[in-house]
Amino acid sequence: MTVRVRFAPSPTGMFHVGGARSALQNWIYAQQHGGVFVLRIEDTDAARNKPEWTEGIISALDWIGIERGTYEGPYYQSSYAADHTAAATRLYAEGKAYYCDCKREDVTARSGNTHTGYDGFCRERALGPGEGRALRFRTPDEGETVVVDLVRGKPTFENKLIEDFVIARSDGSAVFLLANVVDDMSMGITHVFRAEEHLPNTPKQQLLWEALGVTPPVWGHVPVIVNEKRQKLSKRRDKVALESYRDEGYLAAAMRNYLMLLGWSPTGDREIVPWSVVEEEYRIEDVNHAPAFFDVKKLRAFNGEYIRALTPAEFTQVCAPWLTGTGTIPAPPWDPSKFDAEIFTTIAPLAQTRIAVLSEIVENVDFLFLDQPVDDEASWAKAMKEGAADILDGAAEAFAALTDWRAEPLKTALEQVGEARGLKLGKTQAPVRVAVTGRTVGLPLFESIELLGRERTLSRIAAARARLSA
Repeated sequence: MTVRVRFAPSPTGMFHVGGARSALQNWIYAQQHGGVFVLRIEDTDAARNKPEWTEGIISALDWIGIERGTYEGPYYQSSYAADHTAAATRLYAEGKAYYCDCKREDVTARSGNTHTGYDGFCRERALGPGEGRALRFRTPDEGETVVVDLVRGKPTFENKLIEDFVIARSDGSAVFLLANVVDDMSMGITHVFRAEEHLPNTPKQQLLWEALGVTPPVWGHVPVIVNEKRQKLSKRRDKVALESYRDEGYLAAAMRNYLMLLGWSPTGDREIVPWSVVEEEYRIEDVNHAPAFFDVKKLRAFNGEYIRALTPAEFTQVCAPWLTGTGTIPAPPWDPSKFDAEIFTTIAPLAQTRIAVLSEIVENVDFLFLDQPVDDEASWAKAMKEGAADILDGAAEAFAALTDWRAEPLKTALEQVGEARGLKLGKTQAPVRVAVTGRTVGLPLFESIELLGRERTLSRIAAARARLSA
């Protein structure tokens, strides 16, 4: 048997990080077993689907390493509508489904309970298709449905507790439960790995597989992903769009390493591992049952580690989109003509050790390419206190006298300014840093001043001094 797994997202919004994890889990399983990964776009919700969401899914998969051309598809669920209808018609013809015209209020009136499931009222009424009549699957009255689940063992469901569920609407269109099953059959899917929120649907879908005469797939239901309050990640409340993390400057390697740790871990006391280790060691059977906490702070730390592991050339290359802007990444605040690639290459190794996401590169180097440093009021208020004017005067005089404009002589000169005033270097350099870069924190000051150059450094110190006197 050739293993065939599928990833079947709906193009109704940005690509959820939970979906990315499911895609990776299916992808790895296929790779490990010499199988096939199938991408199916479940696009039957015409009111919410947009072509750009589909392209977003495909490009996001590209980003995390599931590249177009290496899998089967994408297939589109809407293309299989005739198969869905044929399956529904067959189930009805074989007496495995029946038409029902009950409304929710009818069921409630009969039971007196708004929470009661469907009571099978129309089972023996022999209704035919018609307006306002949905097609329901006739679930067995006895026995059990056992789901073989590689994560959860063998969850068992009593058939008598499974209501006769709707499989097609009155207009003949199939609902998700049936369409999903028919598509998996049509595509020869052998294993279905998805989030545990789908587990309640699984016995219903397994009954449909069996009613249509096909052996059900092997199931695997992985834990849901939750936020710090242990609430399921929500598009309305949490930062869940994979594209947002990509455009903020998270590396694909860091993201996919972190996603695979949501419910699973490699051997030994380690988390950051080469992808080859994940591919070798991951087992769907080893995934935990407990909800997985999506810790953004931990992801950020992961990303910082991955950034620091890059070579200088690699770091310079991955920073490029934030230095120029793209369709989804804003352009930097400087005039493109003012950007100096050689200067950036020189300063890049200093920035590489200090940023956790690539978008932070802009605020670390913008002072080099702007005509004037940014005006950050909080930084100005913090650094430009009593005595700042005197320090700036001393720094301007000491720097102007230097014949060797390099970091070490610049540092020595400012240390002497501070010593003459009874100040340590940290206190002395604070107003100088804000005058030159606009911020209280940033890259090493003296290497920054060296690259900024004598003329611009002295001009900025003079401008800050004049502002203090105004």
